[in-house]
Amino acid sequence: MKLAGKRVLVFGAGISGIGAAGLLLDASAEVILYDGNEKLDEVQVRGKLPQEGRLEIVLGTLMPQLMDTLDLAVLSPGVPTDLPAVCELRRRNIPIWGEVELAWQCGNGDVLAITGTNGKTTTTSLLGAIMQAWKKEVYIVGNIGNPYTQAAPLMSAQAVTVAEISSFQLETIDMFAPKVSAILNITPDHLNRHHTMEEYIRVKELITKNQGSDDTCVLNYEDEILREFGKTLKSKVIYFSSLHKLEQGMYLDGDKICFRHGAKETVLLSTKELHLPGRHNHENVMAAAAMALAYGVPAEVISSTAKSFLAVEHRIEYVTEKHGVVYYNDSKGTNPDAAIKGIQAMDRPTLLIGGGYDKDSSYTEWIESFDGKVKYLVLIGQTKEKIAKAARDCGFTDIIMAESLEEAVQICADKAESGDAVLLSPACASWGMFPNYEVRGRRFKELVNQLS
Repeated sequence: MKLAGKRVLVFGAGISGIGAAGLLLDASAEVILYDGNEKLDEVQVRGKLPQEGRLEIVLGTLMPQLMDTLDLAVLSPGVPTDLPAVCELRRRNIPIWGEVELAWQCGNGDVLAITGTNGKTTTTSLLGAIMQAWKKEVYIVGNIGNPYTQAAPLMSAQAVTVAEISSFQLETIDMFAPKVSAILNITPDHLNRHHTMEEYIRVKELITKNQGSDDTCVLNYEDEILREFGKTLKSKVIYFSSLHKLEQGMYLDGDKICFRHGAKETVLLSTKELHLPGRHNHENVMAAAAMALAYGVPAEVISSTAKSFLAVEHRIEYVTEKHGVVYYNDSKGTNPDAAIKGIQAMDRPTLLIGGGYDKDSSYTEWIESFDGKVKYLVLIGQTKEKIAKAARDCGFTDIIMAESLEEAVQICADKAESGDAVLLSPACASWGMFPNYEVRGRRFKELVNQLS
C-alpha cells in the first residue's frame, strides 16, 4: 500500500505508537494518533513527533464517524485485537496492520525474525552481534526495546534487520516475510490475551506465513508442536536439539555444538567456551547459529562471536556477591516456563523472589522444578496468594509474603547464608508494580547494591 496521502489511524500512543506515527508522517500520510487514556497530555505527546505533516491527536473515545474516513489502522502491540473498537474497524473492512507490518512495508533489506515463548531476547541479541561482526548495516529491533518503525526509514537495500517478534506483533502481520525465521519454543503464556493455547500456537506460527521455498525457518526439535509444524512448511527447515544428535541440523554432542548439513559435520564450539549458563541458553546459541548459517555467515564468525557474548541484562544476570551470597537478576522471567530456566541454571541453595501480574498462568510446573534448590520462596504482587496455594499443593511450604520488592530483597539478605544465591525470577509480568520487567530488574539491582 502506498501511504502518501492515506488517512491512517495509529491506535496507541506509547513507544510503538509514537514510532509508527513518526514513520507514517515521514511517508506523507495523514495521521490520527489515538489513545483511550484521555488523561494523556496532548502537548507532550505531540512534542515526541515531527512538527511537519498532518497530525491529529484523539484521546478518550474513538467516534464511529472518524472510522468512516480511514484508509488504514495501525495497532500498537499492547492493543488487544478483540477490543470493541478494533472489531468495529474490522467490521468496516479497514485494513489493520501492526507495527511490524508497517515497518516491514517501509523498510529495505533482509529480515531475520525470532519468536517463541522464551529465549527471544538472548537469541536476538546474539544473532544481532553475529550479523554486526559480518555486515556493515545491521539493525536490532522489535520487542527487544528498539522500535522497528524507528529504524525502517534508515535501511538501505543492503541492510540486515534482526527482529525479536512477540505474539502480540504477529497477530497483525499481512505481507511480513522474513528471509530467515525462528520459533524457539511454545509454552503457555499470554493466555489472558490469546484465551486458548491453540490460538497462541497459531499466532506464533504466523511468523512463517509468507515465507517461500528460498527462505528458512529454524525450529526447536525438542518441542513436539514445532517438530510436527516443520513438516508442513514451504520454506527450508533447520532443527536444533539439545537432547538428540540429529541426522541433519544443529545439535549438542556432549559439550560440543555441532551442525550437520548433508554428509558434513561442523563443530562450532564447546559450551564450556560460552558465558551463558544452562541448557536453555545452549539452545538459544544453537538457534542463533542456525539462523546465521542459513543466511550465509561463515562458521568462524559465528563461533568467535558466541564465545565473547555475555548474558543479556535481566536474563539470569549476575549482579554481585555480598557476604558469600550471589545475587542474580532474572526479571525477564515473566512466565513460569522462563522462570523454570532460571532456577535450573542455579547451582547452589537459592532464595527465590517471585510474583507479580497475573497472566492466567499455572505455577505448578515451576514449583515442581525447584528440585530441592529453593530454601525460601519470597512472594510479591497480585499473584502471591495464587502462587502460595500452588506451592502448598505441591508440598512446598517455605513461603514468605512481602509487600514490595524492597521488602523481599531485605528478607532474602537477612535469611541467606554464605554459599547461597538470591534469584529474582518472578514467573509473572511486572505490570501493577513496575512499568516493565526492565524497570523491575534495575530496581532489584539497585536494592541489592545498596545492601550493607
